[in-house]
Amino acid sequence: MDTNKAIAIIDRFPAIKVLVIGDIMVDHFVWGKVTRISPEAPVPVVNVLRDELLLGGCANVVNNIRAVEGQVYLAGVVGPDDMGKKLREILSEKGIPTEGIFVDEDRYTTVKTRVVAHNQQVVRFDRETQMDISAGYTEKILQYVSSMADQINVIIVSDYHKGMITQELLHGIREVIANHNIRVCVDPKRSNLSFYRGLDVITPNHHEAEKALEIEELNEDDPEKEALVYEKVMSLLERINLSALLITRGKAGMSLYESNGSVAHIPSHARSVYDVTGAGDAVIAVFSLCIASGASLREAAEIANHAAGIVVGKVGTATVFQEELRRSL
Repeated sequence: MDTNKAIAIIDRFPAIKVLVIGDIMVDHFVWGKVTRISPEAPVPVVNVLRDELLLGGCANVVNNIRAVEGQVYLAGVVGPDDMGKKLREILSEKGIPTEGIFVDEDRYTTVKTRVVAHNQQVVRFDRETQMDISAGYTEKILQYVSSMADQINVIIVSDYHKGMITQELLHGIREVIANHNIRVCVDPKRSNLSFYRGLDVITPNHHEAEKALEIEELNEDDPEKEALVYEKVMSLLERINLSALLITRGKAGMSLYESNGSVAHIPSHARSVYDVTGAGDAVIAVFSLCIASGASLREAAEIANHAAGIVVGKVGTATVFQEELRRSL
């Protein structure tokens, strides 16, 4: 796409208001080095050098929106624990409103702890509650969405399948926005994409898309297989009333399938791939800001692809900053 037009689109980001709804997490990184194997078991002994707490899950989507200078609001639940309190403090320090975050006394705040040595992940352990949120918290979230409906331009549903995103919640969101010009983009974790029926754009990665489409391996270089993918995607878009499916394909870039029948395979702009953690968060953040800024779906995908190329070149739950995006464009 034309570079000047792309720059004009991201220049509009500061005027765009995005509401992110989803599973809020903390990404806890333990950084260290390994110099020996434990005498107790055949495992490496990590000498811890430092700890780092980062916004994770849908909170990393929020972080990416702020980093490219969009306005963002967050809705979700945390537990009544220290990590939930710390997460809200981090958000407040970044100037991100926390009125849409509710404390559920029956849950843990989701924490993913990754032990990293020499830029390689050694192990990950999770603390989380995966049961669906209660009807009471669903109602609280929907009341918050309703209070924001006249202000926001786009909604991102960031589903990590930890219990926040339910059919009742999605039905309520559709009802709230029925009389508003608000588009909804979804980052899914479910293989049954019909779960997200009637929303606008779904952005699975290639593994998620393979499960959803029941195809072993996506490969646009195989004409026969690509024809089958195209047929299945178009049938899916019509069946569940979507505008588009944007499949992120790692080193292969991404593919955009639109309900009008068009398809675009967009090659990656990544110079190096160190860590794909958070790449999907950056993609949906930038993509959603672009369509709310007047970009076509293809233009939004092109710009989001640049964001993905930046993030995978960083280690850890990374974000892309607007100046980095400008340089890449």
